[in-house]
Amino acid sequence: MTHIRKAVFPVAGMGTRFLPATKSVPKEMITLVDRPLIQYAVDEARDAGVEEFIFVSAAGKGALEDYFDTAAALETRLQAAGKTEALAALDCTRMAEGALTLLRQSQPLGLGHAVRQARKLIGDEAFAVILPDDVIKSEKGALAQMVEVHRELGGHMVATMDVPRSDISKYGVLDVASEQGRVSRALGLIEKPRADLAPSTKAVIGRYILDRSIFDQLDNLGPGAGGELQLTDAINADVSTVGVHGFTFDGQRFDCGSVQGYVQATTAFAMDRADLQSEYAAFLNEKRQPFRLVA
Repeated sequence: MTHIRKAVFPVAGMGTRFLPATKSVPKEMITLVDRPLIQYAVDEARDAGVEEFIFVSAAGKGALEDYFDTAAALETRLQAAGKTEALAALDCTRMAEGALTLLRQSQPLGLGHAVRQARKLIGDEAFAVILPDDVIKSEKGALAQMVEVHRELGGHMVATMDVPRSDISKYGVLDVASEQGRVSRALGLIEKPRADLAPSTKAVIGRYILDRSIFDQLDNLGPGAGGELQLTDAINADVSTVGVHGFTFDGQRFDCGSVQGYVQATTAFAMDRADLQSEYAAFLNEKRQPFRLVA
């Protein structure tokens, strides 16, 4: 049995980098091959043993709720037409009764503010936070890897990956006190430091396991960078009490909050599909040939 039963999914962002698509479609519903980004995040949580899914959403995101609801008319039509394969494809979208809760973040006041909305639903247990923009391709889900280690360590845990120092200013960064294997004991987190001031090259990625104490810290904090309630600040406030660790997961992360990362993820996941790989590889090879302008 997992000790992490609940996960918070901050899904209130506008997704402006994907306009005009996100004018009417939540960015979490943009499809990566044939599944929306939110499905990859939910599947990863399920694989880690999560049973309760808390979406912190915003106005105009009704498609997220509809997606995980029963589509009775569609299922009836598919069944009547004998399309059993298409019907089976909907299995992953079904939630157990009461497993999904949607909360409204009335104002975009930061990741810490989004997480704080879930306080009453979390209760007195550790929980996960998953950012659907960060898609991690791995044999074993990144969150499941973290859960195994967190069971022994407790406290707060953040997913990390090593990035070139030239890119480190794009990320929150772990200040490492000591390191053993994939686990780093942290002195704290630093948000988007200058490359020459970064304490390490361990970038924090959108997977967290947080102790219940995080809510007390969020309550006590004022606005941080950008006038927002920063989750990083709350984690740092707990370094000397509950402790903070980084975990370098085994897998490849794609930033699907950017168009470039999304396109790269599409290629990686398509090439991993037996039903797509051959023709898609041929297409990519063809496109590698120099383009010729026709007069």
